[in-house]
Amino acid sequence: MNLASQVHVLVALLTCLVLLCKAQERDYIVKEEQQENVRIGNLRKDLDLNLDPNIRLSSPLQFKPVYKTGDVPLVRVEANTGEIFTTNHRIDREKLCSGIFTEKRCYYEIEVAVLPDEIFRLVKIRFLIEDVNDNAPLFQSTVINISIPENTAINTRYPVPSAFDPDVGINGIQHYELVKSVNEFGLDIIETPEGDKWPQLIVQQNLDREQKDTFVMKIKVEDGGNPPKSSTAILQVTISDVNDNRPIFRDSELEVSVPENAPMGTSVAQLHATDADLGSNAQVHFSFSNQISSSTKRHFAINSSTGLITVKQPLDREVTPVHKLIVLASDGSSTPSRATVIVNVTDVNDNVPSIDTRYIINLVNGTVLLSENAPLNTKIALITVTDKDADLYGKVACYTDHDVPFRLKPVFNDQFLLETAAPLDYETTREYAIKIVASDRGTPPLNTSAMVLIKIKDENDNAPIFPQPEFQLSIPENNDPLMQLIKISATDADSGHNAEIIYTLGPDAPDGFNIDRRSGILSVGKRLDREKQERYSFTVIARDNGSAPLQSNVTVRLIVQDLNDNSPAFTHPEYNFYVPENLPLYGTVGLITVTDTDAGDNAVITLSILNGKDNFIIDPQTGVIKPNITFDREQQSSYTFMVKAVDGGQPPSSSYAKVTINVVDVNDNRPVFVIPSSNYSYDLVRTTTSPGSVVTRVFAIDNDTGMNAELQYSIISNIIITSRVSPRGLFSIDKTTGNITLQEKIVLADQGLHRLVVKVKDLGQPESLHAIALVHLFVNDTVSNSTFIQEQLRKSMETPLDRNIGDNEITPQTNGYVIVVIAIIAGTMTVILVIFVTALVRCRQTPRHKVVQKGKQSGEWVSPNQENRQIKKKKKRKKRSPKSLLLNFVTIDESKPEDPTHEHVNGTLDLPVELEEQTMGKYNWATTPTTFKPDSPDLAKHYKSASPQPTFQIKPETPVAPKKHHVIQELPLDNTFVVGCDSLSKCSSTSSDPYSVSECGCQGGFKAAGQIATRQEMALKPPHYGTLCGTGTARSHRIKINL
Repeated sequence: MNLASQVHVLVALLTCLVLLCKAQERDYIVKEEQQENVRIGNLRKDLDLNLDPNIRLSSPLQFKPVYKTGDVPLVRVEANTGEIFTTNHRIDREKLCSGIFTEKRCYYEIEVAVLPDEIFRLVKIRFLIEDVNDNAPLFQSTVINISIPENTAINTRYPVPSAFDPDVGINGIQHYELVKSVNEFGLDIIETPEGDKWPQLIVQQNLDREQKDTFVMKIKVEDGGNPPKSSTAILQVTISDVNDNRPIFRDSELEVSVPENAPMGTSVAQLHATDADLGSNAQVHFSFSNQISSSTKRHFAINSSTGLITVKQPLDREVTPVHKLIVLASDGSSTPSRATVIVNVTDVNDNVPSIDTRYIINLVNGTVLLSENAPLNTKIALITVTDKDADLYGKVACYTDHDVPFRLKPVFNDQFLLETAAPLDYETTREYAIKIVASDRGTPPLNTSAMVLIKIKDENDNAPIFPQPEFQLSIPENNDPLMQLIKISATDADSGHNAEIIYTLGPDAPDGFNIDRRSGILSVGKRLDREKQERYSFTVIARDNGSAPLQSNVTVRLIVQDLNDNSPAFTHPEYNFYVPENLPLYGTVGLITVTDTDAGDNAVITLSILNGKDNFIIDPQTGVIKPNITFDREQQSSYTFMVKAVDGGQPPSSSYAKVTINVVDVNDNRPVFVIPSSNYSYDLVRTTTSPGSVVTRVFAIDNDTGMNAELQYSIISNIIITSRVSPRGLFSIDKTTGNITLQEKIVLADQGLHRLVVKVKDLGQPESLHAIALVHLFVNDTVSNSTFIQEQLRKSMETPLDRNIGDNEITPQTNGYVIVVIAIIAGTMTVILVIFVTALVRCRQTPRHKVVQKGKQSGEWVSPNQENRQIKKKKKRKKRSPKSLLLNFVTIDESKPEDPTHEHVNGTLDLPVELEEQTMGKYNWATTPTTFKPDSPDLAKHYKSASPQPTFQIKPETPVAPKKHHVIQELPLDNTFVVGCDSLSKCSSTSSDPYSVSECGCQGGFKAAGQIATRQEMALKPPHYGTLCGTGTARSHRIKINL
C-alpha cells in the first residue's frame, strides 16, 4: 500500500473512533457461473451513504475490500463508486459449498472498509449464491439390476437406486420415468421428509419366472432446470425364485456417536435382523445400500454376517460431521430390509486455531509505521481467528501476550480490530512486536500466534526538562562584572532537531544577567549590592528546535552574600532624653536605636559609652540607657556623653552619636517664706488705715521650676490675741502677690494683736507642697508697751492655730491640776495615745547653743540637746485614749539670771500646728529612716519647714519672776500632725540624695538664736526649722527646754 492509502486507513480508524466503529452487514444475491463484470449492486447506495456537506473529508470516499491472505477474489468492488462486479474467477456454488448437505443456502462473504475516517465503516457483505442448473442428475451406475421374486404381489414396490444431482432446489432431481417400459412394471416416486425423491418399481401384473425371468427397461431422471437436464440408466429386472419372508431389523433407525479420533476398527453400531424362513432363505446378509455416498463407504465397514459396523478410515468431523448409513438385510430374497444408521462424529480438539491478519494501515517492509501522536483507538488491522472444531473446542480467545498500548476490540464473531489503547511515546518505546495469540477452550487448549510489527514515528511531543525545579546560587556582593554564575542544562527526550535546545532568560529577568543560548552559561554583567537587593528570582527558558517548538522554565534564585561595607547608622546624630529627677537608680532613661544595612555578624552592633560611664550605663545590645546615679535637677540639670556603635564585621566598622539627658524638675521642694522672716515679728496697723490699704505682705520662694514653683497664698486662720471677740474677716490676702489688705473700717473692737495663719502652696503635680507662717498685725494707734506685745506674741505661739487666746487662758496655779486630771482621764479610758512631736524651741542667749533634732520612726522622742546628746529612746506607748483627745504636754521653765539686762530665758514651748482634719492619720511614719549627710546644706533651706519656730531671747522691760508654766494642748486623735507637709498629699521621695528624707519626712529645728526686740526691731533673723512628726496614734510627748 502506498502512503496515501495508509493515511486513508488511519483516517478511517479515527472515524471509527468517532462513530464508535459502526459495523454493518449487507446481503446480496448472485447467481453462480456469472460472466466477468456482471454488476451485483452499489454499496454506496445500498448503505445510504449520503455525505453531509458540513463534514469535511480528508480524502475522497473510498471502498476498500479486506481479503484474506491467499484468497481468490470472486467479486470486485469499485473503490470510488462502491459498485460490485463479478471477476474472471467463476463462482461455482457446488465447489464453494461442497460438503454442505444439510444447508441448502450457500454464502460467500467479504469485508469492505469505507474510507476516509470521517465516515469510516466496516461492512460485511454476504453473497447468497443462487444455484443454476449446471449439473445433470446421474445414476451411480449405468446398469441397475433388481431381482424380484416371482410370487410378488401386484402393486408391490421395489426401490430403485436414486440418482445424484449436485444442484439444489428446482435444479435438483424432480422426476423419474421409465423409457421403453413394459406392462408388468410401473414407476412411482416417493418424496422423503428431507425432500429427497426415491424411485420405486411397482409390480403391475403377476410375474412368472418360467415365462420370462428378465425384463430390460430404461429409467430416466430429470431435474427442474430451465432447460431441464436429464440422464438415463438401464434397469434390468430379474425374476427370482420365491422366498417369501424378508429379514426384519430389530431397530430400523439407529443414531450413534463416535469421536472423530476413533481408531480404525472401532465399533460404531451393531445391527440385528431376523428371518422367519428356514435354511438358506433364513441366512441374513448385511450390506450398505448403494444410496450412501462413496466417502461414507470409505470410512465405515459392515460385517455381512454379524451386522457390526466399524470404522474403516480415520474420521474428520470438520469434513463430514454426520454420516448416514443405509444398511440392507437380505436373506437372498429379492426384497431386502432397510435400516438407517445416523453416525454423529463427535468433535475432538484436534484443530489449532488459525489467525488471519488483514492490515488497515498499509505495511512498509512488513512493518506498520505509526506516529506517536496517533490518537486513541487508531485502527491498525483486522484480526480474524477461526477453529474448525465445534462447540467449546471451536470457541477461540484472542489476546496479546504482554502489556502493550494496543488492544483487540471485537467487531464480529471471531473478528477483532487491533487498535491503540494508550498514548504512544517514541521516547519510551520506539517499536513494538505484538504477539497475537489465539487459544481455544480445549483441554488442553490449543493455541497459535501471529506477529504484528509496529514502528513508532517520533514527534516533537517532549519539552526540555531541567534536572531540578530551581537553581539556588549565592555570590558575595561587589562581584566582578561578567562573572559566570552557573551552567544550566536541560534535556529533551525527543531526537534530531526536536532535541536541540536554546536557552533564553525569562521576561522577569533583571537587567545585568545574561545566558549563552547554546551552552546555558548564566553570568552577571554588573556589580551587585546586597543592601539594594539581596535576592534575585527569575526564570530561564529552554526551548527545543521542533517545528512546533516546546519550552519549559526553571527558576533561578540568587542570594547576594553580605560584606561588611556599611557602618552602623544611628537613627539620629544626637539624642535628647528628658527624665524626671526622681527617676530611681537604674531606671530606664531612653533607647538608642542603631541600624546596619549589612547582615549576619556584620549587622551585630555593640553599644558603649565613651565618656560618662560613671553616671550612666548602656545595654550593649538593646541600647537601653540607665543611670547608676540619682538625679537632682537643682544640682545638675543635664548630662552629655558620646555613644559608640561597633558592628561585628572583620574588620569592624563604627560610628558615634551624642546623647544629652535633661533632668526634668519634680515637685520635691516646699515653698519657703522669706517675708515674714520670723513668726515673732509683727506690723502696726493704725486705726486710721483706710479699707483696701495694703498693711503688710508675705513672700515665699520655691526652688522647683515651672508649675512646681508657682505659689498661691491664703489665710487659713485669723484670731485676735488680746480680746475674746471672734475675728470678723478684717484682713484678706492676694493669692498671687501675697499682699494683705484691710477689708473693712477698723472699729474699737478690732484693736489688739491679730494673728493671721498664712498658708502658701505650690501648684506642683501630682501633689503640691505647702508651708505655713504666722503674720501678726497690731491694730492700734501706737506701740506704747513692747513688753505687752511680746507677751501677746508668746501667747499667740502657745495658742492652737484654730482657737482664740481667750478660750485657753488659765492661771499658772491650775496648770498642774489640769495636767493631773487629763492624765487620770487618759489612764482610765485605757486607750493608747499617739504622741505627735511638736516643734522644739530652744532659746539660747549665745549663738553657740544649737538645737539638733532628728525625726525618729515609730513615734520616738524628738528633743534638742545642748551638748549634742543622743536622742532618747522612745517611750512606751500609752494606752489609747478616746479618739476626741490628743494630749501634748509642754513645760516652760523660766529662770532669772543675775544680769537683769541680759536675762536668759530657757523654756519649753508647745508649738501647735493646724492641719486639715480630713487628711490626718493617712501617713505611715515607720518607713524609711531619715538621715543627713554630715556636709549637707542647711536643712531648713533644703526641706522648707512650713512652721518655723525660732529660738529667741527675751529682753523684758520689767523683771519677770521665775515660774513654771504648764500648758496642755488637745488635738484630734485621728489627725496626723505633720509640720511642713501638705495635708492633701503624700510626701514624695524623689531626691536622688541617699541622705534625703524618704516618705513623709518632715524637718524642723532651731538653728540660730533670734532677737525679739521692741517695735523698732521688727526684722528678725530668718529662723531655722525643726520637724514635729508622728503617726496617727495618739501619744504624749514631753519636751523640756530650760530657759
